[in-house]
Amino acid sequence: MRSTLRQLEKSTLAHIGRAIEDFGLIAEGDKVLVAVSGGKDSYTLLHCLRVLQRRAPVCFDLLAVNVDQGHPGYPGHLLEGWLQRQGYAYRMLRVDTYSIVLDKLKAGQTQCSLCSRLRRGILYNVAADLGCNKIALGHHRDDLIHTLLLNQLFAGTTATMPPKLFSKDGRNTVIRPLVYVPEAEIAAFAKAMRFPLIPCHVCGARGDLKRTRIKRLVDELAEEVPHVRNSLLSAMGNLHVSHLLDRRFWAGEL
Repeated sequence: MRSTLRQLEKSTLAHIGRAIEDFGLIAEGDKVLVAVSGGKDSYTLLHCLRVLQRRAPVCFDLLAVNVDQGHPGYPGHLLEGWLQRQGYAYRMLRVDTYSIVLDKLKAGQTQCSLCSRLRRGILYNVAADLGCNKIALGHHRDDLIHTLLLNQLFAGTTATMPPKLFSKDGRNTVIRPLVYVPEAEIAAFAKAMRFPLIPCHVCGARGDLKRTRIKRLVDELAEEVPHVRNSLLSAMGNLHVSHLLDRRFWAGEL
């Protein structure tokens, strides 16, 4: 078990290190707010960033931040207890956006998208207040793949979650150090580490049905083509704009 854990950690750290180097995600003097939801992705992100913090040639600070959005029965104490035991600097926030979500959406509508947008808005403001110049989110390789396909199939655009995003007001920089890490690897690592996971369905809402459908589609395709996820990830970084139909390119605007 210890050997497997070491191998998983080594692989995950290698993926994260490559992403940090490829996209310049962390620099000397950064104060990074790590958004920690209590899910496998954010636990893994926080743990690995601290390991890299101890090894990196640059100095940067980490601050774990959890947002309790007022969902009934949210067990935030599990996460807080773990953060305390592990010796992390952290903040536990409670902002009732759950009531807003219930008020804005009709019965049966998916809550996840609006809930996520409200949480990001909270993190943007908190990061500025706490002096954090970067916000680290736990989106992994499979999240990027699913978002790419969702945009192509349902929104008519070719785009995904960027590894680095600058907010329009210039106050925040969002980074996603897990962009190269497979979800299955994160799940195995989180299980081996015995993180006290908080289920994402704690609010009782249904998940994003389109995203669930895309995830199932990729899973089924991967049974036939095992390397399909790696191919899709590579495709995001291997664009041939001159072989696409964006009129801005042909008009010389790109």
